[in-house]
Amino acid sequence: MGSINHQSGPVDLSHHINSKSKARHPSPLKEIIKFMGYDGMVSLAGGLPHPALFPLEQVKFNCLTPSASLSNDRKVGSAAADPLSLTIGRGSFPGDLELTQFLQYGSGSGNRQLIEICKELTERVHAPPSKYDCLLHIGNTNAWAKVVGLLCEDNDMVIVEEFTYPSAQALWIPLGIKAVPVSADAEGIQSKKLRDLLVNWDARSRGAKRPTVLYLVSVGSNPTGVTISSQRRREIYDLCVEFDLIIVEDDPYYFLQYPGYEPSSENAVFQPKATEEFLKTLIPSFLSMDTQGRVIRLDSFSKTVFPGLRMGYFITNPVFIERLLRASEVETQDPAGLSEAFVLSLLSRWGIDGYLTWLQNLQFQYQTRRNWLLDAFYANFTVLPAANSPLPKAQGLVACVENKADGGLRPVFSFGDPEAGMFVWSKFYFQDVERFSEIEKESLEDPEQAFADELWKAWATELVLLTPGSYYHPWQGADKVSTKARGAEPRTAHFRFSFATPSEEQIHTGVKRMRKVIAKYWG
Repeated sequence: MGSINHQSGPVDLSHHINSKSKARHPSPLKEIIKFMGYDGMVSLAGGLPHPALFPLEQVKFNCLTPSASLSNDRKVGSAAADPLSLTIGRGSFPGDLELTQFLQYGSGSGNRQLIEICKELTERVHAPPSKYDCLLHIGNTNAWAKVVGLLCEDNDMVIVEEFTYPSAQALWIPLGIKAVPVSADAEGIQSKKLRDLLVNWDARSRGAKRPTVLYLVSVGSNPTGVTISSQRRREIYDLCVEFDLIIVEDDPYYFLQYPGYEPSSENAVFQPKATEEFLKTLIPSFLSMDTQGRVIRLDSFSKTVFPGLRMGYFITNPVFIERLLRASEVETQDPAGLSEAFVLSLLSRWGIDGYLTWLQNLQFQYQTRRNWLLDAFYANFTVLPAANSPLPKAQGLVACVENKADGGLRPVFSFGDPEAGMFVWSKFYFQDVERFSEIEKESLEDPEQAFADELWKAWATELVLLTPGSYYHPWQGADKVSTKARGAEPRTAHFRFSFATPSEEQIHTGVKRMRKVIAKYWG
């Protein structure tokens, strides 16, 4: 599918703003704050607590340097070889940053210095071709809630990947909003399938107008680990131009992109690349090709600094930013002041290049953990490319066990080599599993889910946890919950493995325990 001809400059997208968002007015309390900064102004207006009555005078943080050793035997909280100390205080000795401004109510948009750093980072990494602005938020989950409040009316439909992040859906279900899943392959959501969906949309039979929002975790998708290829992104963007869709690019794993799996090396040592060389290895974002301003990008510090910050930022066209600010003023205001102060101090001391070195450091560590999990698969199963396995039509790789009856190979699950993120997505095959056959004969509504639940509990009994794939089924309504009703492949179910937290020893122990349960059911 080639590029279509479309207007290359920004377009008016204000018609996408829903009735609730259009009705929002600026907070009058926020409007008055800007006058308080005028020289000589005596304010008898604000209800701001007096800063002399705040009990906090100074905070100190001991941090790691961008290229610090993150070896897996490093104890959390142990003294760093070369610590970076940050001091944020008030009065005569503020240190790296004057603290008072972060202890008071803010405007809703977030600290301007920090927003400028976010813009500088955006220019270095994505270089958006269309006019944009940034707005701080309190994490991507809340950011998505604000986007739904901006674009979606009750009972709308939203286009999503075949399997999608559950918290994103839990938000919209009470609003009567439903998901419209589009199947994916190793390159991500299939553009041909997306075109067919849009061309053939029948509002009468669907009970809703054609969707105008496409929600994607486009790098290291949670749960599948799939990253949408560059060519596929261009095809999808062109379709969104042609059919007037807004792309919501939820991208917390963008910097955790990896080359293909190779067995772990005990001697591997982190060696950072030059910044520009590193950036060239990253897949281009939808934002980087957005000539019309129809991408809303959700960026987060949760995976790159730490989740407890509760802070990230929107990047999108100024019209959407203004409406998102109106929501922030009355729903959440700024992120926590200490979070803003810490991130501003840290990034100011690290610099953009230092932060990008830190991101390379994280990338190296999570790639190593990805390798540990795949090492464990190879150690406990016979792993074959699908084309050379008993399931030649499967995607990716197939993990098999020996069939004791005839010595052949019996497929258990298929999986992909994740190109990014923190997860490996697996598809288990129940064909010829005796226990599943017994359950099938019970005429249950969803025998696949019944067996998947039993399998999950058996693993939990052996002290190993996987995430059930059912958590990631797109919500299409109460009548499309079962395997058959969803049109999913019969006699299969999915599970998600995470390699983010456990140690190498724990990963190998967990897979061995999983293998023990599989031996019971698959023989």
